[in-house]
Amino acid sequence: MHQMEPVIPEQLLRQLTLSNAVRQIAYRVVEGRRLTIEEGLKLYNEAPLALLGALANYLRQQRYGKKTFFNKNFHLEPTNRCVFDCKFCSYARSFQPADDAWELSEEQMMQEVLRRKEQGFTEVHIVGGVHPKMSLVFFEQLIKKIRMHWPEVHIKAFTAVELEYMFRKARVSVKDGLRRLQAAGVNSLPGGGAEIFHPEIRMQICADKADAEQWLTIHETAHRLGMPSNCTMLYGHIETYYHRLHHMELLRQLQDRTGGFNCFIPLKFRNQNNEMSHLPEVPVTEDLRCYAMARIFMDNIPHLKAYWPMIGRQKAQLLLSFGVDDLDGTIDDSTRIYSMAGAEEQHPAMTTEELVSLIHDAGYVAVERDSLYHELKQYEAPKTPVAYA
Repeated sequence: MHQMEPVIPEQLLRQLTLSNAVRQIAYRVVEGRRLTIEEGLKLYNEAPLALLGALANYLRQQRYGKKTFFNKNFHLEPTNRCVFDCKFCSYARSFQPADDAWELSEEQMMQEVLRRKEQGFTEVHIVGGVHPKMSLVFFEQLIKKIRMHWPEVHIKAFTAVELEYMFRKARVSVKDGLRRLQAAGVNSLPGGGAEIFHPEIRMQICADKADAEQWLTIHETAHRLGMPSNCTMLYGHIETYYHRLHHMELLRQLQDRTGGFNCFIPLKFRNQNNEMSHLPEVPVTEDLRCYAMARIFMDNIPHLKAYWPMIGRQKAQLLLSFGVDDLDGTIDDSTRIYSMAGAEEQHPAMTTEELVSLIHDAGYVAVERDSLYHELKQYEAPKTPVAYA
């Protein structure tokens, strides 16, 4: 726990014109009491953005003060060929010829890994499309080879959607499949594939892949095997505030049971090059509301991450005052999932110096972490300006 005493937004609560119900809910937040979905919905719908930001920043500073975490990571994306048809996805390609489709061989992937071994990275993040030929055995062999050549690297690999298909094709249980990957060298799971859990929305945007129960079961099983994970939510499309809170409530309940989630990552829907391109993207004020409510409602998941390749560098800075305490990592231009959907970051890569400067320029303190949020190094503010935009 950070020693700096946060400022309780008492003055703001007195200054703002609030309904009695919203005021009482705000005091519950300040007191550290858990909100119900109904209270969260009231706050989401009626609280001014200034209040949500103040409450989220209060909770963030209670835990971490001005510390903002990042790690040195890169993504390995084996393929963007995918058997599923998610309406919001700009990344996946079918199995027809396509100039922007790829399928990496084991040798190609190992070249990517070994190229970065000497550059100070601490995590490899492996996610991609769901490809029938990239089986459980295929990935066991890949993970074992990475582990053999780079014993100390943290391997965070495979969304629950990838795992559900992989295990089903291999005809193994979730528990046995996870044990095999864990034995091969996987340390933790990313949080992708969660999207929105409510069936009313899920059936419209990603009906053919792992459902909410399967996603939650895979993560709960991983937690019970000692494999922590992250969790995500795709927001800003056809869902309502209720659907977001329902989603977060299911994650909160699982965290109550296992304590295995490291962080929560709201992911903004981007509308280029997909089947939902007719929908406008939500404005930045909606991003701020979403992240602030995530910090307020998700009281038992320690970290809130703004994935800067998706949200953009300047917005990520702004979100540090709306509850966010983690900006992911250096990435090294190794992911195309959001750049293909029109995100601000078309070639997402920042040096450590650039990321540290971005954090300090926003008034926060940069802290390098490992994949499990153990602090490795706290950085001083750069003595000379660093161009990171």
